[in-house]
Amino acid sequence: MVQIGMAKQNGTMVEVYDENGSYLFSRTGELAGFTSSTVAIKDGNLISVYDATGSYQFSR
Repeated sequence: MVQIGMAKQNGTMVEVYDENGSYLFSRTGELAGFTSSTVAIKDGNLISVYDATGSYQFSR
């Protein structure tokens, strides 16, 4: 199972990497936080959560 090792802001993009530093995916927005299994990305007033494969999970 792939786990998130790091997420970082790069301009308007959030880049997500696994525990070995390999690139997983990127999304437009502002990094709101991450865990080993999810990353939260703010876009306007909405925060969307993605899993380690980059699949959308939910928004708040």
